[in-house]
Amino acid sequence: MKSFGDLMKQAQKVQKQMTELQGRLADERYEASAGGGAVKAVVDGKQILKQLTISPELLKDGDATIIEDLVITAVGEAQKASSDKMAAEYGKLTGGFGLPF
Repeated sequence: MKSFGDLMKQAQKVQKQMTELQGRLADERYEASAGGGAVKAVVDGKQILKQLTISPELLKDGDATIIEDLVITAVGEAQKASSDKMAAEYGKLTGGFGLPF
């Protein structure tokens, strides 16, 4: 059985690894598209929108509702990819304990 001191050292080690992981993942980019690539969104590891591209062909149609829906879809998918990656990486680090991040 591990002593309390050993558990504290392990907790500190995991905390340091989580901080490093957060920094590394924050710099990664996640891209998703909607409308067959007519709208592309790129978010970072913190799920902040970094780039949004809308095809000029889509703009010619002039239907703002379709464009809005495609933007929401693309951004949401990119954010989900970022969130899923972070959850998977944290899961590896914490051994499946559901720790908040």
